[in-house]
Amino acid sequence: MPTILTKAIDTIHRNKNKFFEEHGEEGISAEKQAISLLSKLRNELLTDKPLLELMDGLSDTESWNQYMQRQQSQLGDQELVSWFKSPWLYVECYMYRRIQEAIWLNPPINNFDVFNEGKTQSFFESQQAVMALCTYLGDIQKSMEKLSENQLSEYFNKLLQVSLWGNKCDLSISAGQENSQKASPIDSLNSLQSFILVNDSDMVWLTLNSSRRLEGSGKKTADRVDIVLDNAGFELVTDLVLADFLVSSGLARHIHFHGKCFPWFVSDVTANDFQWTIRQTMAANHKWMSKSGYQWQSYLKEAIWSYHDHPFWTQPHEFCDMAADAPDLYATLQESDLVLFKGDLNYRKLTGDRDWGHTVDFSSALRDFEPAPLCSLRTLKANVQVGLQPGQGEKLSTQDPSWMTNGKYAVIQFHSPKLE
Repeated sequence: MPTILTKAIDTIHRNKNKFFEEHGEEGISAEKQAISLLSKLRNELLTDKPLLELMDGLSDTESWNQYMQRQQSQLGDQELVSWFKSPWLYVECYMYRRIQEAIWLNPPINNFDVFNEGKTQSFFESQQAVMALCTYLGDIQKSMEKLSENQLSEYFNKLLQVSLWGNKCDLSISAGQENSQKASPIDSLNSLQSFILVNDSDMVWLTLNSSRRLEGSGKKTADRVDIVLDNAGFELVTDLVLADFLVSSGLARHIHFHGKCFPWFVSDVTANDFQWTIRQTMAANHKWMSKSGYQWQSYLKEAIWSYHDHPFWTQPHEFCDMAADAPDLYATLQESDLVLFKGDLNYRKLTGDRDWGHTVDFSSALRDFEPAPLCSLRTLKANVQVGLQPGQGEKLSTQDPSWMTNGKYAVIQFHSPKLE
């Protein structure tokens, strides 16, 4: 976390001339102010100071401050909520919200994304992989009419796994170090198979298929799949490719993407990143890549795809709080036929980032969070993992002591609400 803050400070400083060109002296003074707030934040973090209330008066400020009161009441009067004595999930989210505060309080640079450079770099460094993936998708679509159910299911599994392993490219884990996809993602699937510790993809396929069968008109389509996004860059492209396949194969009619309201966990997708990625893909000097980009743009125009953000995704709450703390978002997800949660942070929030035993059921760890059938696509980068077979965790700890955090292993974990 201190490394990430140092990088943010450095990024703002390196953009000093740009701020001056665009805003004159005002830009320079905003740059100094923002840096001073972030340096202060870094010092608080390193020396275990009490957490401070947010002062920026935005629409989510009050709910953040209430959450802090909640943490305080759990501690009692003995000590103040501080960096080292609070749940890791909470203070990590809080740090990103404070970075945002430091920027927001300093117009005219209050729309600056301190993580943008890393996100765009990761996209450009993954070009070969993106081209390979768009070409693969184009090939599938050429023969889409003639595919048997088995072939369709096989392609679905492959693209689900591509989206799963796309999650390796995560800049908050590498503290912003270069982390892009170089090789063709399709070619590496077989060799990665044994690293998927739980694979419920058959259940995901069945869920999509049973939703498809409900329609009487002869056209079999699930109405809606939601994808709760994680990282920009290569991972976002894998999600867009999967979403394109779901629509063009008739597995789903609508895709709702959920991103973040502001820059979050270094590489998470914001509305800006989402639109930028589609524009870049359209502008690519590569037939299948630009073809994909134009297709995605038209899905958005026709409202087959839609992008949504909600303040709840950039708050510290675990997802079992959603029904109480963001009932509107919970109600929206209840309308979905399948919700895909991408990545590690979403997994931590799904399971409350608790110290569960490895063999605890995924459904128990969700603690009644079940708006719709849901699936977590996650490569492991944090110390929480449920739903394993007896002995599986112990065996992994012997073979590879850092298996829970090194991003080499993955899960496709599914849960569906009890059918009434």
